Amino acid sequence: MANNTSTSSMKQKRAVGNAIAYLVLIAISVVWLFPFVGLVLQSFRSYATEYGGMVEYFIPKQFSLDNYKFILSGESNYLLWYRNTVIIAVFVSLFQTIIVLCVSYALSRMRFKGRTFLMRFWLILGMFPGFLAMICLYFLLKALGLTQAGAVPGLILVGIASSGMGYYVCKGYFDTIPKSLDEAARIDGASRARIFFTMTLPMSKPIIIYTALVAFMAPWCDYVFASYVAFGHDTSYNVAVGLTRWVWTNDYQGFFTRFCAGGVLVAIPVVILFMCLQRYYVEGVTGGAVKG
Repeated sequence: MANNTSTSSMKQKRAVGNAIAYLVLIAISVVWLFPFVGLVLQSFRSYATEYGGMVEYFIPKQFSLDNYKFILSGESNYLLWYRNTVIIAVFVSLFQTIIVLCVSYALSRMRFKGRTFLMRFWLILGMFPGFLAMICLYFLLKALGLTQAGAVPGLILVGIASSGMGYYVCKGYFDTIPKSLDEAARIDGASRARIFFTMTLPMSKPIIIYTALVAFMAPWCDYVFASYVAFGHDTSYNVAVGLTRWVWTNDYQGFFTRFCAGGVLVAIPVVILFMCLQRYYVEGVTGGAVKG
């Protein structure tokens, strides 16, 4: 009888605890999602029919596609900014993934003089924020003609440079792959390159996707350095810089709704990528979070 009472009491406490936890999570979700919901709703607000100062309601009285028509019709440079963003993100993601994989494999499988010092030096160097080198990088790119009109290749170059320093997670994942496989292949006469391409990479799909997604997101969301390099040259802006210039105009109310529409279109590719590749992303993070 006492056991039944104790079990019932524990179930009630667990139910109360779960209810409180769910309520807290729901409240956090509402607070977290509110700006995104507001962004989507404002993107459907008609500037032509609802303009007249700051509105005092959250849901538009009349839904309209005017903002999307404006940014997709060619009346603005939004499509050009979007193309610049895609080009920068794709090239940086591709080359950065290749470099990180190669560096991580070399540090995981090979033993050479100065290896430990190199890893520690990169780790310490990576602790310094990139903002410290921004002015130096700007003048270096300017000397090479890679600012303003040449901002797109300049941003690609900066995004790829020193990408090998981000080896930490990828190397940790390679450390989980048994080295006995490499040793057996070496006995059979396989070269390092063949082992890497035919054995290691096929078993490393999660970390490859994780590395590519992380490399893709950095230039896709970049604003500070992109605005610095492309300063004053409208056709070299990425989406983040271009949309920010819109809300800096005197016509704040009109361009704000167009800013929201542009933000929704920017978010769509990222949401699709993470929804499709979420499983591999999580596996890459957990698989690479080991000591090595």
